[in-house]
Amino acid sequence: MSEELVIFLGQESLKTAALICLPLLGSALVVGLIVSVFQAITQINEATLTFIPKILVVALVLVIAGPWMIDTMSRFATGLFENITEYVRN
Repeated sequence: MSEELVIFLGQESLKTAALICLPLLGSALVVGLIVSVFQAITQINEATLTFIPKILVVALVLVIAGPWMIDTMSRFATGLFENITEYVRN
């Protein structure tokens, strides 16, 4: 295996992982920001108040984006398995 191939596979792995995590992390970030602004406006200093909305929104996003996430992951894994002989030869 050449160094270029290892770097390419590493980059593709990181891109795929970031792409899969983006909907979950982005929604949790937005909800956390909204709840924090709400807490600042109303001066409610309850640390556990952010957990329930985040869990609900992340679960909803997982249900909505789950099939796409699985499809993206399986396409990446299928591409790796289909080309493994070429990777080993190079």
